[in-house]
Amino acid sequence: MNHLNLSPVKKIEIILEGAHQEFATDLLDRAGVTGYTLVGNLSGKGRHGFHEGHLMFNEDAVLIMIIVAVPTELVEPILEGFSPFFSSHTGVVFISDIQVSRLVKFKH
Repeated sequence: MNHLNLSPVKKIEIILEGAHQEFATDLLDRAGVTGYTLVGNLSGKGRHGFHEGHLMFNEDAVLIMIIVAVPTELVEPILEGFSPFFSSHTGVVFISDIQVSRLVKFKH
């Protein structure tokens, strides 16, 4: 059986309103992130109650999640970039330790 070489990185999950997707992805691009995954139409319950996804006519009002795996040194610049945004907008950032099998995909 082939052995996968795993490398530690950080996973950042950013949940925010769809109207701010371009801001968030531009910030990630400028920080040097090589790729991300977008998940739309999130539903869930938080401090402000239940949020329903799948709004028929307003893609900007739905919540989205952006998932990115980055080297540890990119976490702080990304958080600093989002800090002013989250002081006046709704959303949350989760950070966790993960391992990836193809580290070359996550570095320049």
